[in-house]
Amino acid sequence: MGASEAAASPAVGVRDVRVMAGKRCLLTVSDLQLQPGRLVAVLGPNGAGKSTLLGVMGGWIRYQGTCHWEGRELSSWSVTELARRRAVMMQQSTVAFDFTAEEVVRLGRYPHRHSPHADEDALVLEAMRAADVVHLRQTVLGVLSGGERARVHWARAWAQLECPGWPQRRPQAAGWLLLDEPTAALDLAHQHRLLALLRQACEAHGLGAVVVLHDLNLALRYAHEAVLVCDGTVCSHGAVRDVLQPQRIGAVWRVQARWLDDTATGLPYLVI
Repeated sequence: MGASEAAASPAVGVRDVRVMAGKRCLLTVSDLQLQPGRLVAVLGPNGAGKSTLLGVMGGWIRYQGTCHWEGRELSSWSVTELARRRAVMMQQSTVAFDFTAEEVVRLGRYPHRHSPHADEDALVLEAMRAADVVHLRQTVLGVLSGGERARVHWARAWAQLECPGWPQRRPQAAGWLLLDEPTAALDLAHQHRLLALLRQACEAHGLGAVVVLHDLNLALRYAHEAVLVCDGTVCSHGAVRDVLQPQRIGAVWRVQARWLDDTATGLPYLVI
């Protein structure tokens, strides 16, 4: 499925949603519609509600209102159905046992255990190759660095969706990746590697990706659109450069920012 086909597919939608913690309102969303085939950056200060929004969309945070996936209310999906259509990478992912990196990546295949891929081993290997962790496949997760562990968990999510690039990939395999600060522990090269692969998969194969980021320049370079969350509400949604206007950045993050253009590439970037 190409990006043009994906654009016509049903969206993920959040409407009239509130998330409460006792009497405190953590998040309100009037109307947010996201299409597949797009890399969406969720931006905002600490505590703004970014992870809460991701949790609503992913189904692990209780909410009042409506959240639908592919035309169906989220609550109508079984856990297994949802796991076949969306994969999640949390800020903190823990494994209670001494699993190797490869065993952790294979956990991503569990939702498909009753309808396995034609070549599960090749699929897991390609996911590990995409995340640059093949050389760590027999290493116990607990001895890896934070960045290495993050890449292993990204490979697990990548394998869960049967992401593009593998032979005999099923046509229905493209789904959604929900990633909460996936680049936070990564070095510079792996930050760009991950986001470049995500963007490519979105454009070429109709994958939908919603990624919480703090680096605004990474969002500018790789995201198709941005959702800005501030003070527990979605305050802007659109093309990244439209969302990240210097005046808005100043109001939300309380810093002065200005645009510059890279003369070599023509790409815009922000200077604080």
